[in-house]
Amino acid sequence: MSLNLSIPIERYWDALADTLTMVGVSGGIAFAAGVPLAVLLIVTAPGGFLASPRIHRAVGSVVNGFRATPFIVLLVALIPFTRIVAGTTIGVWAAIVPLAISATPFFARIAEVSLREVDAGLIEAAQAMGCKKWDIVRHVYLPEALPGIIGGFTITLVALISSSAMAGAVGAGGLGDLAIRYGYQRFDTQVMLIVIAMLIVLVTVVQTLGDRYVHWLRSR
Repeated sequence: MSLNLSIPIERYWDALADTLTMVGVSGGIAFAAGVPLAVLLIVTAPGGFLASPRIHRAVGSVVNGFRATPFIVLLVALIPFTRIVAGTTIGVWAAIVPLAISATPFFARIAEVSLREVDAGLIEAAQAMGCKKWDIVRHVYLPEALPGIIGGFTITLVALISSSAMAGAVGAGGLGDLAIRYGYQRFDTQVMLIVIAMLIVLVTVVQTLGDRYVHWLRSR
């Protein structure tokens, strides 16, 4: 028994590939930028080994400002910047710019919480052994906080999947664009249901893989 699809199945696979590209690239940028940002917030906080209230407040304010801005608002507000960076304001690569900017502070705050939970005794022991400040970050903070950081990154990827679907409202491509153009605007319930099912499966796979990796890290 064959399924009678209202649009070719290739459209779904192309949309899925676009979504994976948006989530993968923007997620990679968020991880690469979010971890150093979290470290900066930790070491400049009161009691940190590079305590600097001014820097901590300034960085924290910027992070909070981007986190407090709804993604759809940020998407529109960043159009001029997106045009400069990507050369266009529509399509997959244009969507990556606001996705990465939105995800980075979100992930940075989650990573900051994981870093803050590192046992203070380990930090003091490393300092007593004469470890340099950035060696403490590399060999104590990051290894100890890694399971929490990966768990937070998994949450960030799931949030990016949701945001990438929302970006379809402005022609970003991906599953969200497919659902809006062929499902909502053409009143095609079949397309909407298939896209929803694909998003559920995608989120489930990402969350499951992330959880298993965290479990493996903690059991080593």
